[in-house]
Amino acid sequence: MLRAAPAGRGIIAGGPMRAVLEVLGVQDVVAKSKGSSNPYNMVRATFDALKHQTSPRAVANRRGLKVADIVGRRKDGASLGEVPAEG
Repeated sequence: MLRAAPAGRGIIAGGPMRAVLEVLGVQDVVAKSKGSSNPYNMVRATFDALKHQTSPRAVANRRGLKVADIVGRRKDGASLGEVPAEG
């Protein structure tokens, strides 16, 4: 499983997955492997996950929404990079 992380978070992945993502120049991603921890299989799974990534525009079109409704906003009105004020 690969998922985008907030800016500045870095690569959160283990072993072979981290190596592949670093070589490709991918930044700010969270990765989790399930099943085999065989390095060969993990590298293949990482490439497979990267091939099957969809763009926010494709997801918005499929759901009938605008890209802004999917990316950069949370239900409480804050964007992904903002921290809610304590009060």
